[in-house]
Amino acid sequence: MPKHTPLRQCLGCREMKPKPELVRVVRSPEGTVSLDLRGKAPGRGAYVCPNPDCLKKAQRSRALSRSLGVEIPPEVFDGLAAQMEEADGTDTG
Repeated sequence: MPKHTPLRQCLGCREMKPKPELVRVVRSPEGTVSLDLRGKAPGRGAYVCPNPDCLKKAQRSRALSRSLGVEIPPEVFDGLAAQMEEADGTDTG
């Protein structure tokens, strides 16, 4: 019997996708916001497609800020987009 894969909604495009296909953005217990490429970091998580356009949509609609319960400054979004593009270039297998 195949293992069940949980679905999560991308905050940018609002599509339901399998959890392994999405990137988790996490607010740590200390309050810092970062990408969690492995999906194991402690804290409040939200999901976006591994696509900088979805991250921009989530920023424009403030969906990511609402979901994480913290105001996210624009420079953090720039850093997240840079991390996302960097991770896209290196396949972690």
